Amino acid sequence: MKVRNLLAKGIVLGATVAALTGLATSHVWADDAAKGIYDDKCAGCHGPSGKGDGPAGQALTPHPPDFSTSLKGKDDAYLAKIIKDGGEAVKKAASMPASSDLTDDQVKSLVAYIKSL
Repeated sequence: MKVRNLLAKGIVLGATVAALTGLATSHVWADDAAKGIYDDKCAGCHGPSGKGDGPAGQALTPHPPDFSTSLKGKDDAYLAKIIKDGGEAVKKAASMPASSDLTDDQVKSLVAYIKSL
């Protein structure tokens, strides 16, 4: 019984610390998962920091854009559409492939990650 009480108190304490510091574990895991998806699907062309300088992107015409300028004024729905449906879906380069295999939650996390670059 004492072990169960200690475990419960530890969980409550951990959740309280996470809430107070703004570091909810699900948020951290979501960021890690989004970074993994970005590294796997995007960084080869867009580069590790979204500057459009990935090794595969250098061979493309046009080169992938720098997110710091190309995303200005773009809302989350636009970014989600280009991720899910590819460049042609938003009248951009056909070389931007669709990632229709991603879930809506993965796309949402990826959009947030890309915007943080």
